[in-house]
Amino acid sequence: MNEISADVRDHDAIAKVLQNYIHGAKSGKSDDMKPAFHEDATVFGYIGGDLFAGPIQGLFDWNDENGPAKQLEVSSTSVDLVGTVATVRLELENWTGFRFTDLFTLLKVDGTWKIMNKVFHLHA
Repeated sequence: MNEISADVRDHDAIAKVLQNYIHGAKSGKSDDMKPAFHEDATVFGYIGGDLFAGPIQGLFDWNDENGPAKQLEVSSTSVDLVGTVATVRLELENWTGFRFTDLFTLLKVDGTWKIMNKVFHLHA
């Protein structure tokens, strides 16, 4: 297998992982989002002046409470891939009225891409 075809397959696999995340946001169901994340994943960001930090379950709880984001618009602004590590930046407009910039780190664990960390900025 050449490096270019492996790279394309990895980009496609990463896109599918992010689709799980986006689907969970749109449905408002963390169960739809969970397959994108490693079980030990973390989340960090500020909501107002308060740091939102800890295990990814915090995001899942917020998503379930927040409900469906049916009008959510998402764009990927960057993907950087090096071997078994990747970073992705997403811009999310109208997540039930909120605008976020999400930065993800992903790791290929046992041949499967998983989000290890989400850091976000909540726009005013």
